[in-house]
Amino acid sequence: MTKLSRRKFMITASATTLGTLIVHGCGSEAPPGTTSSATTAATTPAVNVNAADAPEITTAKLGFIALSDFAPLAIAKEKGYFDKYGMTGVEVGKQKSWGATRDNLELGGENGGIDGAHILTPMPYLISLGKITKGNKPVPMYILGRLNVNGQGISVAKSYADVKLQLDTGVIRDKVMKAKAAGTPLTFADTFPGGTHWAWMRYWLAAGGINPDTDVRSLTVPPPQMVANMKVGNMDGFCVGEPWNLQLVNQEIGYTALTTGELWNRHPEKSFAMRADYVDKNPKATKAILKAIMEAQIWCDKPENKQEMCEILSKPDWIKVPVADIIDRSKGTFKYGDARPVVEASPNVMQYWTDGAAFPYKSHDAWFLTEHRRWGILPADADYKIIDKVNRADIWKECAKEIGQEAAIPKSDSRGIETFFDGVKFDPENPDVYLKNLKIKKIA
Repeated sequence: MTKLSRRKFMITASATTLGTLIVHGCGSEAPPGTTSSATTAATTPAVNVNAADAPEITTAKLGFIALSDFAPLAIAKEKGYFDKYGMTGVEVGKQKSWGATRDNLELGGENGGIDGAHILTPMPYLISLGKITKGNKPVPMYILGRLNVNGQGISVAKSYADVKLQLDTGVIRDKVMKAKAAGTPLTFADTFPGGTHWAWMRYWLAAGGINPDTDVRSLTVPPPQMVANMKVGNMDGFCVGEPWNLQLVNQEIGYTALTTGELWNRHPEKSFAMRADYVDKNPKATKAILKAIMEAQIWCDKPENKQEMCEILSKPDWIKVPVADIIDRSKGTFKYGDARPVVEASPNVMQYWTDGAAFPYKSHDAWFLTEHRRWGILPADADYKIIDKVNRADIWKECAKEIGQEAAIPKSDSRGIETFFDGVKFDPENPDVYLKNLKIKKIA
């Protein structure tokens, strides 16, 4: 990834105005407290941790949002993987929104917040740069691993089924422009400005000739509140992770226009990240936590474990939804909710470990930073040196070796050139070419 650092890094300290509307207490208004989840008895026997490898401390406070892609944290807790590596005091607490996750990471575990979290992949960069923190104060973060690829969706109101709104947003462009001219713009929601769902929604709209900044109205809504907001007519569509897209379909409120894997096959999604000060102070504890999560990811991807995984996730302390809202898409069965047939064994199923899903490719982080440049969150002349500070693929590799998964370590920190559904290609070695080829953007 050396070529990703070719240009001088010039991130300003000022905050970027993201221009979104906050609905129902999300974003920075969310309270900072967490709700600790209950745990079951460990089912994995403890290993003998050598004195040299014993963690410096046995505690850590981790946060999660009620989404299927946080599953490895729940399984690591419920199945005793944290205990297995000597981290007997790990707490996994539910966060009310991504804004609350950010607030609690700012506080840190020693000050009533959290030490790490299941998190939208771009957020550790925005936090480390002080772009979304109080007073724009940088809080250094490390991405320790990717939690999953795929598994998100863009869902819309039933009324759009007649025009077959799916991958191509060009079919609603005239409607969008008429609504804009009438002063009643269509409304689309994502979960956090600058996050993954924000990126998928914007790419989808812009690919069809719709400017997400000027042609429609944007909302920020916490994932668990998406379906309720759609039900009362607050939005025309939203982008969020599972199980909320399937729940919308099951409740017959709307339908899934596309899964995000159709937009970009096997795209990066959530990461596991921790405050840099916790990692630097407790490197052995950090590795113990990460190894527990990696083993849980392997467990989650085994077909014979899917039913039990979904039953665990459905519990009140975790996602708190019926198993029926989680299970189908976890197994790769996609019922869109419109006239399309049910897809079995979809290649867009969420993966936690398989085929490099868990490795934190630096090239993927480069794409998110490029989208931040595209839409004005980062300056046009920002370069990517920050990736080598935030992305700790080196720690992931060490842990993979230590749990007997050396074969899972890729040959490169880059997955290479990526191709999107509309034929646009992203070369992480030359992101400016990608930006130049995009028609709708803020960057000149």
